[in-house]
Amino acid sequence: MSFFAILLALLIEQARPLARSNPIHAALRAWVLTVGRNFDAGKAHHGWVVWSLTVLPPALLALLVHWLLLEWVGWPVAVLWNVAVLYVTLGFRQFSHHFTRIRDALEEGDEDTARARLAHWQQVDVGDLPRSEIVRHVIEYSVLAAHRHVFGVLACYSLLAAFGLGPAGAVLYRMAEFVARFWRHKNVSLVQPASEALQRAAMQAWAFIDWLPARLTALSFAVVGDFEEAVEGWRFYAQRFPNDNDGVILAATAGAIDVRLGGAALKARAEVPSLQDFEADADMGDSGSTPGREAELGHLRSVVGLVWRSVVVWLLLLALLTLARLLG
Repeated sequence: MSFFAILLALLIEQARPLARSNPIHAALRAWVLTVGRNFDAGKAHHGWVVWSLTVLPPALLALLVHWLLLEWVGWPVAVLWNVAVLYVTLGFRQFSHHFTRIRDALEEGDEDTARARLAHWQQVDVGDLPRSEIVRHVIEYSVLAAHRHVFGVLACYSLLAAFGLGPAGAVLYRMAEFVARFWRHKNVSLVQPASEALQRAAMQAWAFIDWLPARLTALSFAVVGDFEEAVEGWRFYAQRFPNDNDGVILAATAGAIDVRLGGAALKARAEVPSLQDFEADADMGDSGSTPGREAELGHLRSVVGLVWRSVVVWLLLLALLTLARLLG
């Protein structure tokens, strides 16, 4: 069921991507805002209560519908429900248009437009970033976005679906990521900002939930890229920052396609809700970056290939597991 649901969801999302302004996402944003306003009292234990009330009910609702459909209607309709949930939570087209526009601007030699689009995408001050730094930041943000919108969802959905929990894993993962980002970066625009306790609880929960998916993404990049260099970069970075999921992914990416990532980071990184920024100590070099070649435009094409090859590996693995289960 998992393989067919994922395949159908990806095909539909490529043919007809979900609009950025859609009623489902609007309802979820309203839900997160309402729960935070009504239950966030500022205490440490209140943060965990608010997080649980915000994230768990949507996941449980997806699971309940899945079980009811299996019990009363049949597995084909349950598969369609899984496809619908994955369509909302999974997909390249939720972020790839930013990557494409920046890449097109760089290919045309229009670095000013590329900087403006990067600033708009991440809500950061890019200043006068040189071309290589624009490419580097686009690679970093795009790889992390691919993890959050595709590989992390795939991992969490597949793992929980294997235990009969249907699409609950996909909803849990996306909700955990969204509330961590929402309460950390959007609270400055709210009349009643989220408390530090709530933000901290959301960040800790997100780091815990994303621990295994982040390492599965890093492993898939290593398999389809330069395996030895990717694993070495992953191991080197993980020894120094064991709790930084984003850093593990970027270190593996850097080794997989031989590109230098990290170093001086942009401020106000809106898309990276991690407990630590992607930076390293002096052992990684004067700039605090990974080994590898300076980021070039060709690396953007390498990233696209890396991501799509990883998707193929995921689908092949799920197809083999599905076939083994059917034959067994």
